[in-house]
Amino acid sequence: MARTFEIPEYYRSPVVSTIKSARKVADQRKKDLAPTVLDLGKLKLKIARHFGFCFGVENAIEIAYRAIAENPGKQIYLLSEMIHNPHVNNDLLARGVKFILSTDDKELISFDALKKDDIVIVPAFGTTLELFSKLAARGVNPRLYDATCPFVEKVWKRAEQLGERGFTVIIHGKHTHEETRATFSHAKVNAPSLVVRDMQEARLLGEYLSKKREYTQFFTDFAGRASEGFEPEKDLVSIGVVNQTTMLASETYAISEFLRSVMLATYVESEIGNHFADTRDTLCYATNQNQDATQGLIESGGDLALVVGGYNSSNTSHLVELLEQRYPTFYIKDAEEIVDAITIRHLSLATHTVQTSAGWLPRDKSTLEVLLTAGASCPDALVDRVITKMATLMGVEELVQSAVSETVKQSLAM
Repeated sequence: MARTFEIPEYYRSPVVSTIKSARKVADQRKKDLAPTVLDLGKLKLKIARHFGFCFGVENAIEIAYRAIAENPGKQIYLLSEMIHNPHVNNDLLARGVKFILSTDDKELISFDALKKDDIVIVPAFGTTLELFSKLAARGVNPRLYDATCPFVEKVWKRAEQLGERGFTVIIHGKHTHEETRATFSHAKVNAPSLVVRDMQEARLLGEYLSKKREYTQFFTDFAGRASEGFEPEKDLVSIGVVNQTTMLASETYAISEFLRSVMLATYVESEIGNHFADTRDTLCYATNQNQDATQGLIESGGDLALVVGGYNSSNTSHLVELLEQRYPTFYIKDAEEIVDAITIRHLSLATHTVQTSAGWLPRDKSTLEVLLTAGASCPDALVDRVITKMATLMGVEELVQSAVSETVKQSLAM
C-alpha cells in the first residue's frame, strides 16, 4: 500500500482530489495517460492524468508542519524555500517560520543568529554538506527535520557509487538550483564532478571527451561547474550521468545516450563499461509520470494550455516547454493571474518575466478545449480554483459538480 501523508486539508480539493481518486481506482497500474475530460458544455477541460504534489513534496510538507506542531515556542527556520510554490511558502512564513537563505543562496538571516535550541528544517531539495556542517557547528541538528526528497537522496547514493568505481560524475541540471548545488556537494566528495545544463553543453563536453577540443578552454567553457582539482585530461576518461530530478527526463536520457555514443566512438567498444556507466535509473518517477502525462495531454488536442505552478519551479517550467511546442501556453501561479476573459498574467520562459497578454481566450469557439496541468509542488486546491475561474468566465460554473460526478462515473465504469 502506498504511503499516505498528513498534510493540511486546505491543500486538498473537492474537484481534483475526487478526479484523481477515481482515476487511481480505474487505472491502478498507471498505464493510461489520456487526460480526464471535464465536459462543461461550451468549455471542455482536459486535465492531465498525473500532476501536483508528488511523494517528495508531500513528505516535505508533512515534516515541515510536524516541526511546527512539535516545537511550540521555539524559533523555527527553513534553510530556504520548502518547495517552489509561493502559497506553501507564504503559509509557513505566516506560521512564524523564517527562511535563512534565498533560493539563490544569499543569506537572509545570519547563521551567527542561530542557537542550539533552534529548529532548522532542510527543504525537499536537500542541501550541501557544507551547510550541514555549518549548522552542526552551531549545535543545531539539521537531521532532526530533514525533508530531503528520497529520490534526490537516491541520486546522491548513485553518485557515491560512481565515485567508488572510479567514474567522474556528470550532473544534468541547472548549476544554480538548490537541488543541483546539493547533489554537486555530495558527489564531489567521492568523485570529480561536473554540471551540464543542456544538450548544447553536453555537445561541448563531447568535444573534450573525444579530445577534439583543447583542454585549455575547459574551465572557461564550464566556469563554476567543475569540482575543485578537476583534471579534464584524466577525469573525462570514465564518466557516469545523474540528474537534477526535476529536469526533462527525455533530455537527461538524450544527453546520457549522446555522451555514451561519444565514448563508444573514442574507445574500444568492448571496453565501454570502463568508460561509461549506465545510470538511467536516477530519473524521478514523478517527474517521468508528469511529463509522460503532459505528452498524453498534448496528443489529446485542444485550443490552449494552462500550467499552474510557482514561477521558480523547475519541473513546472519543463511542462510548459513541452506544451508550448504545440499550443498557446500560459504559465500561471494561481487563478488570480486569470484577470478576465480578455487579460491574463503569466510567466514567459523566454524572458523569465511576468507579462500581461490580451485576447488570450479565443471567442470564436462553440466549444473551447483547454488543456490543464500543474507542477509537482502545486497544491490541488490551486488547480481547483483555476477550474472554477475558467468555468465562471465561460458562464458554466453551475455545471462543475455534475460534470465531476459524470467524469467519476465514466472513469469507474471503464
